[in-house]
Amino acid sequence: MTTRQPKVQLGRAAARIFTANDRMNQVLIEHLDPAAWRAKPPGKVRTIAAIFTHLHNVRCKWVRLTAPHLKVPPQLNRAHCTPQQARAGLARSAALSSKMLTKALGGGGRIGEFRRDGWAAPWPMGPEMLCYMLSHEAHHRGQVCMLAHQLGFPLPMAVTSGIWNWEKLWKQCGWPGGPGCCP
Repeated sequence: MTTRQPKVQLGRAAARIFTANDRMNQVLIEHLDPAAWRAKPPGKVRTIAAIFTHLHNVRCKWVRLTAPHLKVPPQLNRAHCTPQQARAGLARSAALSSKMLTKALGGGGRIGEFRRDGWAAPWPMGPEMLCYMLSHEAHHRGQVCMLAHQLGFPLPMAVTSGIWNWEKLWKQCGWPGGPGCCP
């Protein structure tokens, strides 16, 4: 095994993990009551629509700052975005984020650092990049589940527990054998 092969495997694994992460978002939107999408929470809190558009827009920013050679999809407008538009936008930004992760963590690419924001110091390439991206999205998925419940549109238990079933998510993403199935 060459030194490059473990890096390539890390890049591919990161892409698979991020794709499963996006599948979690897609599952939530698929099962969300349409009335919950724009329901206004009390206080100065984002709507569920605004949370999902934020996820897409932040992904686009990460790609724009970290891998400017990749073509970034248009941002979504939180005031007008439909669930269908959010699902399509998230699918595009997830594919692009996965491509960025493959290039960044797979070695031999044009990506040398992760820029999470224009004001923040860049990080060297490494698994921290993936961890940061996953943590950001998991935080907002938790907000969505909590808001849906508080607004009177709780997601079914099968959905909220199903987003933790990684084996099923991997199969839905086309990887029947789970994390180690695809070289």
